[in-house]
Amino acid sequence: MAGLSIPGVSDKYKSNEIVEGLMKVERVPLTREQKNLESIKKQQDAWRIVNQKMSSLRDSVKTLYSFDNPFSNKLASSSDEYAITASAGREAAYESFKVDVINPATSDRFLSDEIEKGMNIPQGTYIFKTGDKEIKINWKGGKVEDFVLSLNRRGKEVIKASLIGVNKGNKALLIESLKTGKDAKLIFENAALDLALNTNMIQKASSNKQDIALHLGIVKSLSQIQTEQERMPEVSSSKVVFQSESTVIPPRSGFTFDIPQNIVQDKNQTIAFTVKAKNVQDITIALNENPASPILPDAGNVSFKHITLDNNPSSLPELETKQEIIPLTEIKNNSVLFAVLSDGTESEIKLNNSIYSEKGQDIKINIKDFENIKSLSFKNQNTGVEYSISKIESYDETVSLGYAPTNAISVAEDAIIKYEGITITRPTNTIDDVIPHITLNVHQKTDRTATIKIEPDVESAKDALINFVGRYNQTIAEINILSQNKPEIITELDYLSSDEREEYQEKLGLFFNDFSLQNVKNALQSTVAAPYVATENSEITLLSQIGISTNATNYSGYNPTKMRGYLEINEKQLDESLQNHLDEIRTLFGYDSDGDLVIDAGIGSLLDKQLTAYVQSGGIIATKNSTLDRQIKSSEQRISKLESQLEQKEMELKIKYGQMESTLNSLEGQQNSINNFTRQQQGNR
Repeated sequence: MAGLSIPGVSDKYKSNEIVEGLMKVERVPLTREQKNLESIKKQQDAWRIVNQKMSSLRDSVKTLYSFDNPFSNKLASSSDEYAITASAGREAAYESFKVDVINPATSDRFLSDEIEKGMNIPQGTYIFKTGDKEIKINWKGGKVEDFVLSLNRRGKEVIKASLIGVNKGNKALLIESLKTGKDAKLIFENAALDLALNTNMIQKASSNKQDIALHLGIVKSLSQIQTEQERMPEVSSSKVVFQSESTVIPPRSGFTFDIPQNIVQDKNQTIAFTVKAKNVQDITIALNENPASPILPDAGNVSFKHITLDNNPSSLPELETKQEIIPLTEIKNNSVLFAVLSDGTESEIKLNNSIYSEKGQDIKINIKDFENIKSLSFKNQNTGVEYSISKIESYDETVSLGYAPTNAISVAEDAIIKYEGITITRPTNTIDDVIPHITLNVHQKTDRTATIKIEPDVESAKDALINFVGRYNQTIAEINILSQNKPEIITELDYLSSDEREEYQEKLGLFFNDFSLQNVKNALQSTVAAPYVATENSEITLLSQIGISTNATNYSGYNPTKMRGYLEINEKQLDESLQNHLDEIRTLFGYDSDGDLVIDAGIGSLLDKQLTAYVQSGGIIATKNSTLDRQIKSSEQRISKLESQLEQKEMELKIKYGQMESTLNSLEGQQNSINNFTRQQQGNR
């Protein structure tokens, strides 16, 4: 506070000290109210921290029993992670399966011949296509470096261009598709085609289609096909009709033909044809209407010298013969087309319902997809379906567009894997539709069969439990410090920094008389110690059975710390429990007790309910903070009023004592004048 100051007048009467002394007395109510406000704010800060600790504990608890609980996490491991990896969803089954990667999905990556640095790219419309995507650039002309930047800006996630240094001063232009799969071939159009041809990135190629004419001379009889129906005709090639443009395969017919060696040896070759099917009259109808009579063996004869005696022919009663004939039943089998490998094994080529349409189903068999393929086999085992096959052709897919890459770093191919011996092709290296809830990630070809294992993610479950125990103990520690006035509680917490210790010293026993904190502590301790029996066969019913309790280390002596309510972890026991009782631990934290499909029991469920009552909007802590907010507002208003009163009071005292000192100074001046006058008169005498 500024002291009393009057120009030309000294403070010889101690007016400033008098005013300050009087104001000190006047400030007592203000000082008391300021301390009260500070105390209320300290309480509010303490409740805010308690709310944070409880909210963190509740979040941790929720993860232990919610749909996203860590006990349902699956871990996928691969015996050849360089070639193939996997990720498993929560619904994936625990299993082990074998996968061979024949080849990963690749994209077209074409490299030009050497080009000069700063080569000019002429003006034009440059069109690049891959799959169903098209990138179009209206280029005004300029250096190749600028063209590459422009193409990359426009072709994000579709096309990429790069300049590769091949010789000093010279580079090569690399253009690649960012889409994998054989249907995502890189196509150049308009000025882009001219650029690719001029830089020798691609070259014109003549079509190399080859017709494979089918005729009786090249077909082979089928291997024996087993049937449970004795009178069912065998599947044979005798009724197959070979025509110039198509081949008709009636019911119970088929054939096998060898693929020419020049096609088998060229991995870029593709065999293509169309399969159509139509329903015809079932052959079993006629066979059942006119059953063939049993063919009896010749009765034979016996000869002696020149005399021959014939046996009487055998005969069966007509009714008895008919009773032995079992009616034939219709056969409908969609397994018709097979790739036959050199070792004699067969790999089915799936047909779908489009074969019954007017256009039929187009079949493409890539030689590289079937290692050691030898022949194709058609087996129409059906009794009421007739198939027709169009002219069979083979061609090199890399030149099917009339152009072939000159310097291909890679060409667009599908990923080919074998899952448990079944050949599967996909356009990308991320395959998520083969095994339910499991995604396979193909990287490169396997040298030997890889084994994929789906196992429980024990580590994530353990981490979640450790996180729960840590947050539980932090909450209990906060409650102990605020509700008790024992300095050793702070000393026992080894993880606190020196600043945190000082801060907690100020809050020690702040809510000593508030029973709400002690109540929630008792509720939390009762919940984690209580048994939970989800089923009659439950082996794990207590948290202590998995190595988590207030005395998990089995300490037998006296230790006051163990009386505070903190949880401990016996890591060895916890690891064993997670390995052997993972599902029961999940149930321990939450289960449906009344069959309404809602989790309403278990440690996690009950802790969540108890903590929610405190931390939710409008809950216990929010109500307390709301009350403290009102008290703070009221206190601040009182402080503001007292400060105004003190300011006015101080001003009044300053004026009063200023006037007093001025009067005294005036009187003193008059006295000095009188004394001077008296001395002057005495001197004149």
